[in-house]
Amino acid sequence: MTTAFETTARLLITCPDRPGIVAAVSAFMFAHGANITELDQHSTDPSGGRFFMRLEFQTPDLDMSRDALRQAFAREVADRFGMDWHISYAADRQRMAILVSRHDHALMELLWRWQRGELPVDIPVVISNHDDLRAEVERFGVRFEHVPIDAATHADAEARMLDLLGEREGALPDLIVLARYMRILSASFVERMPNRIINIHHSFLPAFVGADPYRQASERGVKLIGATAHYVTSDLDQGPIIEQDTARVSHRHEIDDLRHLGRDLERQVLARAVRWHVEDRVIVDGNKTIVFA
Repeated sequence: MTTAFETTARLLITCPDRPGIVAAVSAFMFAHGANITELDQHSTDPSGGRFFMRLEFQTPDLDMSRDALRQAFAREVADRFGMDWHISYAADRQRMAILVSRHDHALMELLWRWQRGELPVDIPVVISNHDDLRAEVERFGVRFEHVPIDAATHADAEARMLDLLGEREGALPDLIVLARYMRILSASFVERMPNRIINIHHSFLPAFVGADPYRQASERGVKLIGATAHYVTSDLDQGPIIEQDTARVSHRHEIDDLRHLGRDLERQVLARAVRWHVEDRVIVDGNKTIVFA
């Protein structure tokens, strides 16, 4: 017996806003046997703005194949409204690789959720610049690869990582997650996967960029600390933000207290951002995101 998840498809749309978009999309879905089960939309300005839509629909009664549906939608709707659009299917599991260094909390959160079925992805490999977490990763039945990297070997190490990720076979993963990977990826690496690399930053961006943000926060006497999940770009810690969260602190909190609170925030924020990406709930608009969560 199939489940709703196995028969769910998703449509993401970005286009200039104008009257009739929702009506045209809905009429198309109705005409071809699709049952709309979720629809979210946003306009930056109803007069001359940008329009964003996420739509989920059920596919058992569709009157055409996937390819025919794409061709028909382009011809009957998308071309008319000048849409950038994408259809995906929930049953097509994305391949998600993870990069990590020595901190395990964000990595373990992802692996626990994956093992419980809360993240419907395949994890082909976890790559680390240290060997510390091999046993923990392999207990989940996930392949672990150790690729040491420093300033002198950076280019060779990235080439090795890309080989492990499947570039030579033309099979890079759908998503790479930096679960506290404490090395900066080169622009050449990042440009291979635009808006497909998610990082967790251990502060509430744009505050306290760089190293040891909890010490910076303590020295400034902050009353809130936070964590930020964002897409990686060639500009360090400047990519489109997907999710953030904060915790209230006081003068009684020592630096180690801030780190403990921060780790909890980091793993929750990263897990939410990854889930929203996998569920096609994020549309990138320049250096911002529209998140239909």
